Amino acid sequence: MRRFIGLLFCCLLAVTSPVLSAGQLVLVIDDFGYRQHNEEQIIGLSPYITIAVLPHSPNANHIATLAHEHGNDVIIHLPMAPINKQPLEKDTLFPSMSESEVKTIVDNAVVRVPYAIGVNNHMGSLMTSNLNGMTNVMKALSHYSMFFLDSKTIGKTQVKKAGLDYNIPVLTRDVFLDDKQTESAISQQFDLAIKLARKNGVAIAIGHPHPQTVNVLRTKLANLPEDIELVKLRQLIVSDSVSHKPKITLKAIIEKCKQRFEKIVNLKLVDE
Repeated sequence: MRRFIGLLFCCLLAVTSPVLSAGQLVLVIDDFGYRQHNEEQIIGLSPYITIAVLPHSPNANHIATLAHEHGNDVIIHLPMAPINKQPLEKDTLFPSMSESEVKTIVDNAVVRVPYAIGVNNHMGSLMTSNLNGMTNVMKALSHYSMFFLDSKTIGKTQVKKAGLDYNIPVLTRDVFLDDKQTESAISQQFDLAIKLARKNGVAIAIGHPHPQTVNVLRTKLANLPEDIELVKLRQLIVSDSVSHKPKITLKAIIEKCKQRFEKIVNLKLVDE
């Protein structure tokens, strides 16, 4: 009887606890395939970090396979044309390309990055702001069960609108971690992502495999606040739509009750 009363009391605490509705933090690290040492360190930090692999990078197949075996989500970091002149990856997508040209590049990228479950754009301010160009991309992706993460390199992005036409789930980046490649600046951006996760329920942060980023992630993930949950990118895809609010389920409530009860009475509950 005492055990039942204690469990009931803890359930009430759990339902009203902010920890149950913890903010969800998603970490995506771009540009994988060139810096194997740094990339392996990032993979080793957590299987909940999503890695984005450049299709024509020299280590694309190897690093995607390694990440998948470790339990990390793998997505294709698809090169897209920027507005400003910058060095471009092979098979960078341009708005002027035909539907068939886009499809060929997308199909090839899928082959080059095994185990990919989604796509995000590498650069792409010119391409992602062009509705026709992004419609071609989404049409090509419609042959695969993939989602699209908009890195949001430009404000007037057309990614979500294009995705609707082909029922492609679209997520949007909230924070860039390492535009400034100093540990102090990266740390501040990580803290901003946590703040947004608390405020909005979910925050998606994108970084790159710089040594400074690796160092900050190692420290921050080892000291993640109790009310912040690191989740995989795929967990935000729900029934072909994107949910930006964490789901509170009966299963989660019961599990939280068990954890609370065990802590309070130092007694492990056994499922019957």
